Amino acid sequence: MRLLLHSCCAPCSAAIVEHLLENAVDTTVFFSNSNIYPQDEYLHRRAELERHLQVLGVPFVEDDYDHSDWLVSVKGLEQEPERGSRCTQCFRFRLLRAARYAADHGFTHLGTTLASSRWKNIDQVNAAGQWAVEQVASLSVPLIFLDRNWRKGGLQERRNQLLRQYGFYNQQYCGCEFSMRA
Repeated sequence: MRLLLHSCCAPCSAAIVEHLLENAVDTTVFFSNSNIYPQDEYLHRRAELERHLQVLGVPFVEDDYDHSDWLVSVKGLEQEPERGSRCTQCFRFRLLRAARYAADHGFTHLGTTLASSRWKNIDQVNAAGQWAVEQVASLSVPLIFLDRNWRKGGLQERRNQLLRQYGFYNQQYCGCEFSMRA
């Protein structure tokens, strides 16, 4: 298995990456989060994740930050509640970019840390991930979406331990300006 792990931030990624390393999964972390607003917030989250991955020796790839393109993709959904159709579109936007990168670079599997957050609907995340790999099916060898519940098996507790251990910046909203009001 060669896994491209889409990541939203260091707190959501730390226990998952640790678990993958313990199980000898060849993992590269992909930071594709054009939803994050403002850009200073994006830069802070990216730096925190990159700092952690450097310590672990895990490869890190940053996607282009294109907030204006992301805004176009969710146009008309701005008033949707958290876990609503705006979130579905946001997941699709980011995971499609990850799936394209995975297909272009020979990865066999795609996963995401979005499924680790208790604030996100895991079925919604997994459906978006499956949709994204289906969109790139004709581009390469089959890409498999790794739909895992990263909240189980002690990973949620380990996430909280690592958050304290490393002193991660722990944001209080998903990233987009529309979630700030929630």
